Amino acid sequence: MTRADTPADAATEPIRLLDADGSLVESDANAEWRELAAQLSTDDRLEMHGEMLRTRRFDIEAGHLQRQGKLGLWVPSIGQEGAQVGAAWASREQDTIFPSYREHLIALHRGVDMLQIIDIFRGAVHGGWDPLETRGMRIYSLVIATHALHSTGYAMGIRLDGACGTGDASRDEAVMAFYGDGAASQGDASEGLVFAASYDAPIVFFVQNNKWAISVPSTRQSRTPLHERARGFGLDAAWVDGNDPLASFAVTRRMLDAARQGRPGYVEADTYRMGAHTTSDDPTRYRPSEEEEAWRRRDPIARLAAHLRELGVDDAALAEQDAEATELAADMRRRTLAAGTAASDDIFDHVYSEPHPLVLEQKRALAEFEAGFGGEA
Repeated sequence: MTRADTPADAATEPIRLLDADGSLVESDANAEWRELAAQLSTDDRLEMHGEMLRTRRFDIEAGHLQRQGKLGLWVPSIGQEGAQVGAAWASREQDTIFPSYREHLIALHRGVDMLQIIDIFRGAVHGGWDPLETRGMRIYSLVIATHALHSTGYAMGIRLDGACGTGDASRDEAVMAFYGDGAASQGDASEGLVFAASYDAPIVFFVQNNKWAISVPSTRQSRTPLHERARGFGLDAAWVDGNDPLASFAVTRRMLDAARQGRPGYVEADTYRMGAHTTSDDPTRYRPSEEEEAWRRRDPIARLAAHLRELGVDDAALAEQDAEATELAADMRRRTLAAGTAASDDIFDHVYSEPHPLVLEQKRALAEFEAGFGGEA
């Protein structure tokens, strides 16, 4: 198969393994993807359901905290958990993840603590976390699409270091960059595709097309489907039902393993942002409630729960996961309310790996300035 010649060519529907009611979709067209999804045991699928539940409860509680004045802003991911959980499980331990700012499930899956995410949005940290402690999960990128270049450059470095291309998927490294349909309109996103294709970088761009870039619909941003645009840059590309966790896993696993061998990929996940773009946004001003309701019936959590019941998982197991998710979100709330404020001079401590005289002078000057107001700095 040549570059950009993927089974999704001329597709009229995204790749799907589970219907909205949780029933399996079996056809000759998706046989390859069903075989890949078979790598997931029933226990794996149950844990995927648990991760989606935990993320949603966390998401809802974070929104409450913002409304109560504890966060400056919150970016919800409700409705997009299916795309993210499939991609998270498709990644391998040695992979590096470059998120935007809505990949809460991906972050939690890779080991980021809920409070570390919260701290970003309450202004308590000046970055996020150490990727060496979060299984290659890089910090959130709030500037739209800049990380499309960062991730591509990192992937080019992997190739130059000889850390991919051996044919051993358990060792070869790959990179995933996550962004949305709005970011796909940025020049940085296109430049990332150019360099990824030109240098056979081991990267997969995972684009969650949630239909709205704030108030601009994706149909206005791009007259051509995003996955078809990616093929024009010379990448393998696929269009997947982003509310189907199994399809998201299967397609992303294949794309990542191809990327390890020098075939960069692009996954367009067809999904929907159920909430606001951020808590500063009011989606009722630009999109109809009928559209939201139609997508609500395609909820990825309900879809996977129905599939698990078909596999013999009882309601008690699902209820136990729900109770655990609720308690974890409540614990996050308690820890947030009890958390202190970061020292204002922390921003100087990690600019350079070694002490720098100019930075030390700036830190001293800030302390002197704040002391002039009296009380504690």
